[in-house]
Amino acid sequence: MKRYLPFVIVAAVALIALGGGAMLYRAKRQQLQLRPIPENNALLETADAESPHIRGNPNAPVTLEEFGDFQCPPCGSFATFTAQLLKEYDSRLRIVFRNFPLPAHEHAREAALAAEAAGMQGRFWEMYDVLYREQVFWSYAPNTRELFESYAGTIGLNLDQFKKDMDGEKAKERVDSDHARGDSLGVTMTPTFFINNQPVDPKNKNPEGVRAAINAALEEKSKSGA
Repeated sequence: MKRYLPFVIVAAVALIALGGGAMLYRAKRQQLQLRPIPENNALLETADAESPHIRGNPNAPVTLEEFGDFQCPPCGSFATFTAQLLKEYDSRLRIVFRNFPLPAHEHAREAALAAEAAGMQGRFWEMYDVLYREQVFWSYAPNTRELFESYAGTIGLNLDQFKKDMDGEKAKERVDSDHARGDSLGVTMTPTFFINNQPVDPKNKNPEGVRAAINAALEEKSKSGA
């Protein structure tokens, strides 16, 4: 822990500069207009290895699809908020995570590869949790890969397989596929949310706005009898 203390101090200063601990932020409008997810590109109802990463009830009437970056502090705040949402809405909500590492974040893509490599051993969400929990450590560390490997050991992964998968084509393809999906929908920043395929306006990227959008989607489902 002591050897990472300088990174904690730097990270703490950075987080204070970003707004002093606000859970979510009211983002500037995106350069491109977000587009609804077309029906032919909606969430696939499959259970194979290529399925998206889903947390919550797989058959929930409302889907919140997030495009996130593991090095993005607001995304880390949303990860904490996600746990609250899943408790509040229980079987009525599922969360889908899509990788959208931003070029401005030096270690974001490597973190996404680490998450996908963990996913190949059935531990995507465990790595997701660790990456966001430890974000202030690895975001400013010179030995990021070493830290990711230590996290893999902590969550019980086969380390040799993890290293191989991080460098393999499959993890890269999954990250690139998620990013291309985001690009096609007009995503330019993180976090960006879609609820039942409809984009959440950037000005509503806060707890009240997200809950309101989820409630509206539930009401619409109820009216349609779906």
